[in-house]
Amino acid sequence: MKQTKSIVFLLVIFTGQLFSQTQFQEFISQLYQLPTVEEKEASIDSFMTFARTVGIPFIEGEKANFLYKGTASSVSIAGDFNGWDPSNTIMTTMSETNFFFRTETFEPNARLDYKLVVNTSTWILDPENPNRVSGGFGPNSELAMPEYVQSWEIQFKATIKHGERTNLTVQSNVVNRSYDVSVYLPPSYNFDTDKRYPTVYFQDGGEYITLGSSVNVIDNLIDSNKIVEVIAVFVTPNNRAEEYAFAKRHQYAEFFATELVSEIDSKYRTSKEASDRLVMGDSYGGNISGLISYTYPDVFGNCGLHSAAFQPNNYEVYNMIISGEKKNIKYAGSWGTYEGLGANMRAFELLINGKGYSFNWAEYPEGHSWGLWRATTDLILESIFPYGYTSVSEFNEVPSDFELMQNYPNPFNPVTVIEYTLQTEGKVKLEITDTLGQSIEILVNSVKPAGINKVKFDGTNFSSGVYIYSLTSNGKTESKKMQLIK
Repeated sequence: MKQTKSIVFLLVIFTGQLFSQTQFQEFISQLYQLPTVEEKEASIDSFMTFARTVGIPFIEGEKANFLYKGTASSVSIAGDFNGWDPSNTIMTTMSETNFFFRTETFEPNARLDYKLVVNTSTWILDPENPNRVSGGFGPNSELAMPEYVQSWEIQFKATIKHGERTNLTVQSNVVNRSYDVSVYLPPSYNFDTDKRYPTVYFQDGGEYITLGSSVNVIDNLIDSNKIVEVIAVFVTPNNRAEEYAFAKRHQYAEFFATELVSEIDSKYRTSKEASDRLVMGDSYGGNISGLISYTYPDVFGNCGLHSAAFQPNNYEVYNMIISGEKKNIKYAGSWGTYEGLGANMRAFELLINGKGYSFNWAEYPEGHSWGLWRATTDLILESIFPYGYTSVSEFNEVPSDFELMQNYPNPFNPVTVIEYTLQTEGKVKLEITDTLGQSIEILVNSVKPAGINKVKFDGTNFSSGVYIYSLTSNGKTESKKMQLIK
């Protein structure tokens, strides 16, 4: 839902006199001219009462007016827009009063985290601003400019179907540590038992759940047909800096791509195709996601970058991707204008596009924060697994007890041969359907011997087009596409 605030004109009453239609800067100018402290205090109190009704910081167009009233020797602002350095954003004090103010200009769709710093050392939430946003170091006050659109998909909706989460511990022999993992299973998982799902692996898993609202995001995107159903794997690090950026980064990457993926694939109905796996993370989590996907492209064919901090080890991962051999990886990501790494990410985008990579990205007037990342998780998921995405596993995943071959010839006119191998004798159903799921013909529906079996399909009486042939045996189904051309 879009938050809107209009330019507001104030009616300020003090000592029985009406000052009408003065904007904030005009109000301050008039305040300086008042002859007595009592008149100043009365006017400030009247203005603060009015300002609270429309919201503080008090916004006029692209100007945000920060206000504070209280006993203090100094008040500063620290936030995304100044690198959280309060030393150069000191609020002005109205002489002879305890009223502090400062005006900053932002983009009309900016969204920023901030705190007030009282007496140079006490960091507090803005007491005049009820809007709070969770961050990695606790809650912050939130400034949302008039054209900022609040994210609908992060909210929990009781009226939709929800996935289920289960927790497990995965032991790594490579890193010699165990990892807490939470696995999200989509709403259809326990009902559609023949289906295999694309998988999203999150670094900083606990924070993507609690601060990033990612479970809500996935539920809402699935319900609104924005993405296909996915399994999500949330992995919590032990030593984030060491594992994502420094001494243990290569061991952690090996654990992630070999031990962890193997464990998840053995326990859940995941697709084992690299193009059906996405690894993503924030900041240093983006750095390790880039390292994992580039080092193991046969495991992860997709990489999501939330404000990737590529600085460690002299930009090791950055240089690896832009200077090394091109791998079969698809990228998506976002970052903020008010981040020190914004210029680096813009250069990264240009360079990897020049190498022929696909990179769906967005830059917003925000900072290095969970407020940005949770609001753009949808961008990454919709880029990689949009609604209508067809998992490779739906046609190529081979069950252990039988194997369905690609028909030959393909395309065909009008006859083709379908071949399948059974590990043991069993009941088999081989059915042809159109792309809408309508049954066209049942070729086999009987017990067949172990070994290689062949059957012909004659398309003489059917029109040109794509058809699906599906083999069901022992409760499992495998499907492939074939094309009839006349």
